[in-house]
Amino acid sequence: MDVSEAVSVFDLEARARERLQALAFDYYASGAHDEVTLRENRAAFERMAIRYRVLVDVSRRELATTVLGQRVSMPLLVAPTAFHKMAHPDGELATVRAAGAAGTVMILSTLSNTAVEDVVANSQGPVWFQLYVYKDREATRDLVARAEDAGARALVLTVDAPLLGCRERDVKNRFALPDGLRVENLLGSRQKVARPEMGSGLARYFVDLIDQALVFSDLEWLVSITRLPLVVKGVVRGDDAARAIEHGAKAVVVSNHGGRQLDTAPATIDVLAEVAAAIDGRAEIFMDGGVRRGTDVIKALALGARAVLVGRPILWGLACGGEAGVARVFEILRGELDLAMALSGCATLADVTRDLVHVP
Repeated sequence: MDVSEAVSVFDLEARARERLQALAFDYYASGAHDEVTLRENRAAFERMAIRYRVLVDVSRRELATTVLGQRVSMPLLVAPTAFHKMAHPDGELATVRAAGAAGTVMILSTLSNTAVEDVVANSQGPVWFQLYVYKDREATRDLVARAEDAGARALVLTVDAPLLGCRERDVKNRFALPDGLRVENLLGSRQKVARPEMGSGLARYFVDLIDQALVFSDLEWLVSITRLPLVVKGVVRGDDAARAIEHGAKAVVVSNHGGRQLDTAPATIDVLAEVAAAIDGRAEIFMDGGVRRGTDVIKALALGARAVLVGRPILWGLACGGEAGVARVFEILRGELDLAMALSGCATLADVTRDLVHVP
C-alpha cells in the first residue's frame, strides 16, 4: 500500500504491523500488564458524543493556534516516542521534517536514536525536548544545557515513570534494541559522555539512572537552570496539575504514558476536564492517549486542551513510508479535524466549547 492510499491512521497501523518485526511493533503498540488503560484511552473517546451546532457559517475555518507562544498550523503535536529508527532508517529526522512541513512541533524523546543537535538542525519548526531528572543532578544540568544549545524551544519533563511499567509483550519478546541503533540523548555532551547500549536492560538502567525521589519542589530547581519553558507530562489528577504550575511549570500534559506505565490508570480524556478546572486558565494544557481521529481532537479541545499530542500513529506512518508516511498522518488528521469542525458548527478553535461534548 502506498501511504497516499491510507484513508485513516488505522490503515497505516495495519500496514505497519505487516512491515515491522514483531519485536518492534509490540514495543510501539504494547501497554502495561493487561493493557486495560491502553484500551480505555481509545474507548473513552468513543463513548463521548459531539452535540453539533447547525446553521452556523463554516464556509471558512481556521485551525491554527499557538502553543507556549509558538504558532502551529493545527492543534496537533508530535508526542515524544522512543527509537524511531526501529520503524525506518531515517528515524527522527524523517519525523521532524514531516512535522516542520506540517507546521507543528515535534517533541523529541530522550530515548531517540538521533541526537538532538541533528534533529533540530533538520527541523523547519519548533522542537521541544523530553527529559527525565537523573539522580546525578549535574548530568541533568548538562543534558538541559545540551538541549538548549541545540536550539530546543521547551523542556517536557516526564513525571509518571520513576520506574518503567511492565509491558509483558516486551518481556515475552525479550526486547532488545536492534544492532547498530543507539540512544543518543540520555546524557549531556556527546563528546564527554559514552552512551550505553540499551536492550533488555532498559528497565534496570532506569532504576540506576532516574531519580525516584523527585518531588514537586524539584521542579523549581529545574526551572532555575534553564531559560526554556517547562512542561510537566504525565498528570491525571487536578491537584497534581495545579501543584506543577505552582512550582514553575508553564504547561502540563494530561497523559498516562499511552497506557504503558500503571495499568488501570484512568483514560486521559476522562480526567481532562478535572485538570482544566484545577488549572483554571493559569497555564496551557495538552493531552495524549488514544487520539486517532479528528473528532478526538474536537473532544479534547472542548474539555480543556489547547492541543493534543499524537504518538503511535506517527510511528505507524514512519514505518509505512518514512517522512512521506508521517506527512500522511498529519494530512489525514488535519483533514478529519477540519471536517469535524465544519460538521460541528465551529469555524474557529475558539468555537470548540465545553457544551459541544456530551460525557456519559
